[in-house]
Amino acid sequence: MAIENQFVKKDVKYLNKDFAQFRQNLINFAKNYFPKTYQDFNESSPGMMFLEMSAYVGDVLSYYTDQSFKESLLSRAQESHNILGLSQLFGYKPRRNTPATCKLDVFQLVPAKGSGANIEPDMDYALTIKQNMIAATDSGVKFHTTSPVDFTENPEITVYEINGSGDIARYLLKKQVTIVSGDKITKSYPFTDPKPYDKIVLPEENVIDIISVKDGLGKEWTEVDYLAQDTVMQDIANIPFNDPDLSRFRSTVPYILKLKRTARRFVARLRDDNRLELQFGSGVSSDADEEIIPNPKNVGSGLEYLKRTTTDNIDPTNFLYTSTYGLAPMNTTLTVEYTIGGSIGENVGVNTITTVEEIEYMNDFGAVDLTDSKNSVAITNSFPAIGGGAKQDLNEIRQNAIATFGAQQRCITREDYISRVYAMPAKFGAIAKAYIVGDIQLDTSDKDYPRDTIQNPLGLNLYLLAQNSDKQLVAPNNALRENVRTYLSQYRLLTDAINIKTAYIVNIQVEGEIIPKPNMNSNEVLLKVIDRLKLILHVDRMQINGPLDTSAIIGELNAVDGVQSIPKIEIKNKFGGAYANNIYDIPAATKNGIIYPSLDPMIFEIKFPNADIKFRAIKP
Repeated sequence: MAIENQFVKKDVKYLNKDFAQFRQNLINFAKNYFPKTYQDFNESSPGMMFLEMSAYVGDVLSYYTDQSFKESLLSRAQESHNILGLSQLFGYKPRRNTPATCKLDVFQLVPAKGSGANIEPDMDYALTIKQNMIAATDSGVKFHTTSPVDFTENPEITVYEINGSGDIARYLLKKQVTIVSGDKITKSYPFTDPKPYDKIVLPEENVIDIISVKDGLGKEWTEVDYLAQDTVMQDIANIPFNDPDLSRFRSTVPYILKLKRTARRFVARLRDDNRLELQFGSGVSSDADEEIIPNPKNVGSGLEYLKRTTTDNIDPTNFLYTSTYGLAPMNTTLTVEYTIGGSIGENVGVNTITTVEEIEYMNDFGAVDLTDSKNSVAITNSFPAIGGGAKQDLNEIRQNAIATFGAQQRCITREDYISRVYAMPAKFGAIAKAYIVGDIQLDTSDKDYPRDTIQNPLGLNLYLLAQNSDKQLVAPNNALRENVRTYLSQYRLLTDAINIKTAYIVNIQVEGEIIPKPNMNSNEVLLKVIDRLKLILHVDRMQINGPLDTSAIIGELNAVDGVQSIPKIEIKNKFGGAYANNIYDIPAATKNGIIYPSLDPMIFEIKFPNADIKFRAIKP
């Protein structure tokens, strides 16, 4: 006799999500599939107790499943540690407490030398103050300088003291430097045996910045974005000691950007308890830069302190016996110097930062006694400090992380390169105008057609311009060019070759006539037209390889109050002397009222607006 199969396919509903639905679904399930086994669905029956306990467990599990999934999505997460972790996964570093910042006036006295008409400041007594000078207010708010203060480089000079004979005895030198708020803290952490990915946690909740991390031998550990990053950007003061050649440009480029390979590195992460965690690398090595790739010889070599995950013969963790992910500190003491602060209270008012608490000089050597010069150093802030505040809230972190992930921190399109150039920190020099095109070269292989071109698919020509103190366009100096080249190297594609060039500057003069409306003061209307034209042709509105539309200019001038018409406007090229030496045939480049740029990237500029805009009012 065949045994009848007692198992039948049961209808299970998966849409019920809460306690009441689970309970009702269990009751229906029992009634449908166990009608003879159990029939007591009274609220007080033992069977209902077990059904409701099962519904309770299902409700709790469903809730935690939903929450776990929601917390895995950055756009929906609510827990702080999940938002921070996902943000770091997206490549975003949440902003810690922000310091207040402002410009600090720094003064010193120097004696005069010479006599009569030849009297001048004796710059042998001019000081060079190292970065991180500590300044403070009377209330105890501390600031530090972000760059050296070099009184030898174009200081503002005024007469300070006249002696009894009526001659100048001393001069007052003045420089400005950017300062940021924060108390400097130094703590030491001992390390014995090496531990992969060892960590330390700074005790304060308001860490602004890590100034330095040094081991017992004085070697510096460098902060990186991720431990696999073995090359970092290092900023060094642009002074003769560091670079005798490029230091002549230090007035506009105070720092030189250098590539540095380092095995001693760490990452800094903000924890959900608002403390900063420093995590170090996984490997050990006798030479910091000895190994920059995993060493296959270490596979299965039986390193005692590494955790085994598979067998002794094939153990992927043995690849970490290398400096690929940075060194693990061992048998040393790490000294961490950092700043804390960041609050609204650090936004102090004008002339409140007047005390020098710590100061170091670069010129403690030489033939003259600098004691009086050092004793004369004084400071004050002519502007209020602004920007101090608390860390980002969770919603700000969430939105910024999503935006950062979209950018990918790399340059793919031409627009990416332009944006990245403009984003270079100002301490490495400022780019005023940038333009990028593909590299096109002349093909001279055929003598009959020497003008044919070849497109280099891997080459890009980046054209740059800077500005002088009068906001006039100038060619970027060598220091600025090298900083741009170095800065872009960490974002460009491996196959991209960046050629940094200087765009041509074509200086122009604008002449024209206006007819004022009747009963209007012609001089007032004329001044309005000139002011409007200065705005239209302002250097900030001009772009490399941008055309000049004279019809559009006339249209904007016609809109000026009091203008009846613009019968004449003429744009001429100015060159030589105080102007750029570039000659441009403007009439030949004009078509339908539009002055087109040349094939070689160039920019139109009114170098002296007050002199090069010439308009006169005429009667109709």
